[in-house]
Amino acid sequence: MGNLTASATIDQVCEQLDAEGYAIVEGVLTPGEVRAKKEALQAILRATPTGRNDFEGFQTQRIYALFAKTRAFDDAATHPLVLGVLDRVLGHYQLSAPQAIQIGPGETAQPLHCDDAVYPLQRPHPELVVNTMWAIDDFTEANGATHVIPGSHRWVDRRPEPGAETVRAVMPAGSVMFFLGSVFHGGGANTTDRPRLGVILEYVVSWLRQQENQYLAVPRETVQQLPRRLQELLGYSLYPQFVGQVDGQHPLKVLERA
Repeated sequence: MGNLTASATIDQVCEQLDAEGYAIVEGVLTPGEVRAKKEALQAILRATPTGRNDFEGFQTQRIYALFAKTRAFDDAATHPLVLGVLDRVLGHYQLSAPQAIQIGPGETAQPLHCDDAVYPLQRPHPELVVNTMWAIDDFTEANGATHVIPGSHRWVDRRPEPGAETVRAVMPAGSVMFFLGSVFHGGGANTTDRPRLGVILEYVVSWLRQQENQYLAVPRETVQQLPRRLQELLGYSLYPQFVGQVDGQHPLKVLERA
């Protein structure tokens, strides 16, 4: 299946997710929006170290606690197409591991993995995680476009063999790639002389713990200034009916009084 356009519907994205485990939608961000978001991230990247191991990437910078450091992706996190797909696939969900990822020149390919593997649940299981990767630079085969094994979200006992055949998530800046937490994927090697910048907003069902503790990552005074839907996505919500309550109350009521 080919890349979709900005006019793509929720049904079209979900159809590709079901068939392949991933879907790319081009043109979701305008060139002006891409420039503004890149400028906001570049200021933070100047003080961001490179990774500590092969998985993080020794030549890769990762901006953790993203929503504590910039407002540039508030709109992406609550984009109508994104929320529509999440409503369909996950139902009740929250942000889990939002981060900017800049793969630097000379970075090697990341090992293929599934993002939902951090949860000790046996496959097959209902989908737990949906990721959105926002291309702030063009993603090319040479600069580290994500490797994906189409259809691997349906695997039960299989794992990728050495040298497994993958497809590359090549997409222009302004695109967003949806991919399921159950699909095998990994960041590509960057063989160019320029870094490749993207932002991954990972969502998980709201009855599971977030990978990054957003209650500590984003200061309470920052959360209080955010739109209500983004507050909910950061974890200030209930999984019906009581999971996430604070002293018997909705967490947003407690946040308002703090």
